[in-house]
Amino acid sequence: MRRLRIDLTTALAIAAMALPLAACGSERSTGSGAPAASDTTTGANKTAVKPATADDFDRNKFSDPTNIDNQWFPLKPGTQFVYDGSAIVDGKPERHRVVFTVTDLTKLVHGVRNLVIWDRDYSQGQLVEAELALFAQDDDGNVWHFGQYPEEYEDGKFVAAPAWIAGLEGAKPGISMRAAPRLGTSDYSQGLGPKVGWRDRAKARKTGQQTCVTTGCYQDVLVMEEWDVADPAARQLKYYAPAVGNVRVGWTGRDEEKEVLVLSKLVQLSPAALAEVRKEALKLEESAYKISKDLYGQTPPAESP
Repeated sequence: MRRLRIDLTTALAIAAMALPLAACGSERSTGSGAPAASDTTTGANKTAVKPATADDFDRNKFSDPTNIDNQWFPLKPGTQFVYDGSAIVDGKPERHRVVFTVTDLTKLVHGVRNLVIWDRDYSQGQLVEAELALFAQDDDGNVWHFGQYPEEYEDGKFVAAPAWIAGLEGAKPGISMRAAPRLGTSDYSQGLGPKVGWRDRAKARKTGQQTCVTTGCYQDVLVMEEWDVADPAARQLKYYAPAVGNVRVGWTGRDEEKEVLVLSKLVQLSPAALAEVRKEALKLEESAYKISKDLYGQTPPAESP
């Protein structure tokens, strides 16, 4: 099962959506017959008449691809989410933390300019993975995933970099989040990286939910179900608050990792801190050009604003 990939927005949005609830459980239905929030359009009033699939990819329909304002998956440069929880590793529970930062770097991939995400995963306080992930939004409001370069570490030492980049080695972009996810619609590909076995898919599982985490309580939550085609019995559940993004991660079915994460901290980086993030992300890209010459090395360098 893949590691958590998360979306971000501003602290103002968090404050606006952190509505107090009488009881703060992990998940509850509103019990309302009103249309769920997931039936609405994005913040830019964009709609998709037909639910998009990976087959609908058209690089000519990305006129402003790095302005990612999908209400369920907003990515604002300079925003950083911190998630804390646990996962089962080698049969034992371990503390797990994910620090996911939206940089202001962009990168041209498969004919589309992408926003670059810098993602770090920690187990028991030790860095086990650092990654550059690539996302872009089409003109209908669907957010697409164009690939990733992860470096995996054990005891502080590099062990592998199972990267995939759309347009290279048979890889294809997929949809991370539809513009208007709805119950009863088809599942869809979140990207295809055949050489490294990336074949994740997703579908809407529940709408109109309520959930509470460290940063607050949220209403009209969308629950998405995600899985690897190679292991469909193990499924991640991701909880998305409108205009906020992913606030909780759980699991269902047979999942050895049993990863559970909640949003524990949200920060809007200062210009100086964002510049430091940019520096670290570019350092990881420099490593990517050395380690993944035949794949990542075929892409143009990331660009600063």
